[in-house]
Amino acid sequence: MHDIVIRDGLLVDGSGTAARVGDLAIDGDRISQVGGRAGAGRREIAAEGLLVTPGFVDVHTHYDGQATWDPYLTPSGWHGVTTVVMGNCGVGFAPARPDRHAWLIQLMEGVEDIPGSALAEGIRWAWESFPEYLDALEKFPRAVDIGTQVPHGAVRGYVMGDRGAANQDATPADIAAMAAIVEEALRAGALGFTSSRTMLHRAKDGRPVPGTFAGHEELLGLGRACGRAGHGVFEIASDFGIGGLHGRFHEDIEWMRNLSQETGLPVSFILAQASHNPTEWREILRATEVAVAAGANLRAQVATRPSGMLLNFDNPMHPFKGHPTYLALADLPFAQRLQALSEPGLRAQLAAEASSLTGKFDRLFVTHFDNMYPLGDPPDYEPRPECSIASIAARTGRAPQAVLLDAMLAKEGRDFIYYPIINYADANFDPLHEMLLHPRALLSLSDGGAHCGVICDASAPTYLLTHWVRDRTRGARLPLELAIKLQTRATAEAYALLDRGLLAVGLRADVNVIDFEHLHLHAPEAVHDLPAAGRRLVQRVDGYKATLQSGQVTYADGLATGVLPGKLIRGPQADPRH
Repeated sequence: MHDIVIRDGLLVDGSGTAARVGDLAIDGDRISQVGGRAGAGRREIAAEGLLVTPGFVDVHTHYDGQATWDPYLTPSGWHGVTTVVMGNCGVGFAPARPDRHAWLIQLMEGVEDIPGSALAEGIRWAWESFPEYLDALEKFPRAVDIGTQVPHGAVRGYVMGDRGAANQDATPADIAAMAAIVEEALRAGALGFTSSRTMLHRAKDGRPVPGTFAGHEELLGLGRACGRAGHGVFEIASDFGIGGLHGRFHEDIEWMRNLSQETGLPVSFILAQASHNPTEWREILRATEVAVAAGANLRAQVATRPSGMLLNFDNPMHPFKGHPTYLALADLPFAQRLQALSEPGLRAQLAAEASSLTGKFDRLFVTHFDNMYPLGDPPDYEPRPECSIASIAARTGRAPQAVLLDAMLAKEGRDFIYYPIINYADANFDPLHEMLLHPRALLSLSDGGAHCGVICDASAPTYLLTHWVRDRTRGARLPLELAIKLQTRATAEAYALLDRGLLAVGLRADVNVIDFEHLHLHAPEAVHDLPAAGRRLVQRVDGYKATLQSGQVTYADGLATGVLPGKLIRGPQADPRH
C-alpha cells in the first residue's frame, strides 16, 4: 500500500512532454509511480479533472530575512512554490559583523523595499559567517525548501567595511579575502554568488549597492572562488535592456563569457525591455547567443509580466504625493485622508494643482498618464492602450488628473493604479512571449519577499498558468506543458537541483494538485503582518487543491495544514535515478 495516491489527474510532469491522465503514487518523500493505475493508498487525493504537476521552483526571491521568522514564506507558499532560492541581486544578511547589522538592513531596505523596522524586529542574528547563517536557517522549521546564495554586498561590507560600502576599488588583498569567504560559503552549501551592476539598486542612504562598480578582476576573482568550490550559479542584477548596450553590456558580457569558459559556471543576468529602447533586448540576446556559441553558459533571466508599481493612497508612493493640497493631508490616518479627499471642492483643487516633485523620475511618474491603468479585479496586467488614464480622459473630455483621482478613490481607496516600468514599451506582452521562448531564457524575477510597498509579483507561478496558458487574448499563449516545465524542471536544473522539478520515480515528492479551470488570482491587497506591523502587498489565489512537500500535504484547498517538512538545501542535489 502506498502512503499517498493522487488519482486520475492530468499529469504534467515538468519535462515538457504531453500531459496524460493517470495516478501518482508517493511513498515516504519520494514518487514511486507515475501514470497507470496505482494500488491503494493510505491517503488518496481525488484529482479527476485537475492538473498534477511538480512543485514550483522559484529561483529569484528575497526571503533572506523572512526565512528566519516565517515558516511558510508567504505569499510564495500560497502559489504552489515548494523550493525558493534567495540571496539574489547581491544583497543579503551574511556574512555579518555584529556592528554592521543595521547597515545590512538599510541596504536590503533600499534595494528590495522591505521595511527596515520589520527586518530589525524579525531577524534574530545567530550568525556572523555564512556557514553559521546556513546553520541558523537549517534549524528553523518550514513548509518549503530553501536554498541561498552569497551576496556581494554583504561580502564587500564584511571585508572592506566603509570602503566596500562606498564602492572603492578592491585591492588584491581585499579580493583574496572576499574570495576565501565565497569559497567557504559554497563549500558549506551556498548555491551560488550574486552581485548587482544596476544603478536602480541603491541602499536606503542613496548610495549604489556595494559591487556596482566592481572591476573585472574582482568579479573574476570571486567567480574563480566558486569554480574552486566546484559548483554555483554566478548571478548578476544588470541594467541589460534598461541601460544595456549603451552602458557596460559589451564589457560585462566579455568577462561573463570568460568566467564561464574558464570555470564552467553558469552565469545569469537580468534581461528586460526598456521603454527608451524597446528593441535592445534582442541585441542582448544575440550577443548572448554569440557567447554561448563560443562555449559560455549564459542565461537571461526573464519575467512573466512587467515590473510595475501598484499605486494608491494607502501607499506613500503615488502621483499626488507632491501636490500641496495632498501634503497637507499626508499625515492623517488613511480613513481620514479618504474622507477629506472625497470632498468635491478639495478633489477639484487637488486635480488642478501641479506637483512639487522635481526629480527626473518624479516628473515622469506624476504625468505619464498614457502608462497608468486601473488594475481592476481580477487584475489586468496586459491592459490595452485605450484603458490608460490618458485614453479615458480623452474619451470623456476630462483632465487626466481628475480621471486618475477618481480611479484611485474607487472601492474606498483600495484599488490600484498599475504603472508598468519595464517590459511594456509596446503596451503588450509580445516581447515577453518572445523572451520566454528563447532557449537561453531562465524564468525568474518573481522577487518573492521583496518590494513590499509597490510591487507584488510573487504570484508569478500562478500568473504563468492563468494568463499565459489559459486567458490571454491579445496574442499567442504558451502550451501548458511548457509553462510547467519553465518553472519546475528548467529552474531546478539551472541550479543543479536535479532531485526535483519532475514527476518521475525516485525524485522528491514535491507536487501540486491544481483546479486549472477555476484557478483564480485575486487583486493584490495591503496587509500589516510583518514584524513591527510592517506593511506589504500580497496576492491571494484560489484553485490549489493540494500542495505536497517531500510527500507531505502542506496546503489543502489553499489552507496551511501546519505540517513543516521543508529543509535547507546545501549545494547541488544529484538525480537519484543515476
